[in-house]
Amino acid sequence: MTAFLEKTPTIDLSTWDCNKQRPGCRLAAEKPQAGAGSLIWRILQALRTVALLFLLSAVPWAALAQTSSAPAAATPLKLLVLGDSLSAEYGLARGTGWVALLQKRLLSEKSAVTVVNASISGDTTSGGRSRLPGLLKQHQPQVVIIELGGNDALRGLPMNMTEENMMAMTQAAQKAGARVLLLGMQVPPNYGNAYRTAFEAMYVKVAKATQSPLVPFFLKGVADIDNALQFFQSDRIHPNESAHPIMLANVWQELRKLLK
Repeated sequence: MTAFLEKTPTIDLSTWDCNKQRPGCRLAAEKPQAGAGSLIWRILQALRTVALLFLLSAVPWAALAQTSSAPAAATPLKLLVLGDSLSAEYGLARGTGWVALLQKRLLSEKSAVTVVNASISGDTTSGGRSRLPGLLKQHQPQVVIIELGGNDALRGLPMNMTEENMMAMTQAAQKAGARVLLLGMQVPPNYGNAYRTAFEAMYVKVAKATQSPLVPFFLKGVADIDNALQFFQSDRIHPNESAHPIMLANVWQELRKLLK
């Protein structure tokens, strides 16, 4: 448009004579006479109109260009927690368990992550395996944390069944497009060294087979210290409120790598 205006001859309308091209005819104030002057006047008016329309039409196009170039809002990543009472805030005030603390941390860091806690107190790996397909379909998570197996041991369920369930859940989540984080558990010493070693190794085996990250012991710093009772409720099984920030710290070490 700038080049077009530069090539257009400049005409002083205040001194243009309609018929003889000499001073005396003021086109802006008087009605032009018929003839060449009138034709030129109409041409100039048409050029003015075209230039004005062109300039006006550029405004909405510029605004549209700015709007289209603006970055789209990030779609929140969805994180599903599939666990038992350790993740379901058993015996705790709502909002004080490690899963709730995780959501608060993500919000404080302005991370676009929505946490879905699908944990149920008393759940086993069999229960988790049966519930997982529906949860994957409903929530379509990008990350799944599996915190199960402890109740299998407490109930004396066959370890090979627990391993099979853990493997099936991990593979199902991966097949649905999710990255999986496994939270390992340990059993008390009174279960015997052989069982205890095999139970810990079961989580490692599943993690290696599925190439999933593993938190070796979810209750590290809570259940394996000298004065462990300070972190447990009166039943001596479920961690109290003061233990859950430690549990979150254990999870966060591996989870943050999956959220990048």
